[in-house]
Amino acid sequence: MHQPLPNTNWNFPTNIQFGNGRVQGLPELCEQMKVKKPLLVTDEGLAQFDFIKNIQSSLNNASIYSAIKANPNGKNIEDGVQVYKQGGHDGIVAIGGGSALDAGKAIGLMVGQTRSMWDFEDVADNYLRVNAQAMAPVIAIPTTAGTGSEVGRASLIVDEQTHSKKIIFHPNMLPSQVILDPELTLDLPTHITSATGLDAFVHNLEAYLSPGFHPMADGIALQGMALIKEWLPLAYADGQHLVARGHMLCASTMGATAFQKGLGGVHALAHPLGAIFDKHHGLLNAILLPYVLQKNSPVIEHKMPALCAALGLASGYDDFFNWLMAFRKQLGTPNTLADIGLDTQRSAEIGPLALADPSSGGNPQVLTAQDYTDIFIAAVEGGLNK
Repeated sequence: MHQPLPNTNWNFPTNIQFGNGRVQGLPELCEQMKVKKPLLVTDEGLAQFDFIKNIQSSLNNASIYSAIKANPNGKNIEDGVQVYKQGGHDGIVAIGGGSALDAGKAIGLMVGQTRSMWDFEDVADNYLRVNAQAMAPVIAIPTTAGTGSEVGRASLIVDEQTHSKKIIFHPNMLPSQVILDPELTLDLPTHITSATGLDAFVHNLEAYLSPGFHPMADGIALQGMALIKEWLPLAYADGQHLVARGHMLCASTMGATAFQKGLGGVHALAHPLGAIFDKHHGLLNAILLPYVLQKNSPVIEHKMPALCAALGLASGYDDFFNWLMAFRKQLGTPNTLADIGLDTQRSAEIGPLALADPSSGGNPQVLTAQDYTDIFIAAVEGGLNK
């Protein structure tokens, strides 16, 4: 006898403008949203590029805030709020990779709040503390195809006091408008193309493997992974491949749409590792993925037929795992965390932090702090069974 389907709540993304050159419509979009003096939030590297300066000059009275770390922290957000208020701005244009988008959304949240940002951590119903009416409107424009933060309702921010990444959440942090312009991703270096593309793959995969009931998210995740399998190697090999860049932007957005269902152990480990060691989030995910998959392998076999069908592979876990290892190698992914400078000296800290991370709740099986510590040590030392 079949069990009844569970009750659940589903939300899906926002208004998205996709296409080559669509960023040229940003002034009109600001006008439609009645944003007359936007603050452009980006990172220090991108702020030097001509296309950012051109965007600024196309917007009346816009200024740039770019004091953002690769893993943005609380001070980055506080300083951005001050710039916003002192400049008399009335909206945010967040443009860049995940760090810039997360920072822009967090600044947009905090410009109208009286509480500490940490009071809005994604725990229980903390989001109800937010004065939603005082939030700034946000337009999000990704320049990498990885995080999908442009369609996320949260920001990952490092708490400098606890050296941990915290998820700051409110439903209205979902940007009001998104521009997906493949032309803005053409100059991504190959190593960033690889790391961000595999980040998008992990988002889709962990969402698909998460045990919750969300068939819409599952369908989006499967298609997202199929796009990445086909187009990421082309974008990696030829950074000017506009079609590949466009498909990767779509797959990235799809990953973040799907992972409202949940994430898992890869992200539960990557978040504290990023906070402690200040390493690129997508690269951490790419390295950690096979180690977490091996731990989860006993409970995900039933998910393999549909996954392998979507990817054009034979239908078992080993077929998928072997393809994944070859795919990572093709994209120049290091095999161990030691390859990027991590060691096991702080391993005792990692397990409890990973267990406490909200992503841990979406893992296909319940893992302990010791399990996470063991996975971390294996990922440093290269302890794969295959």
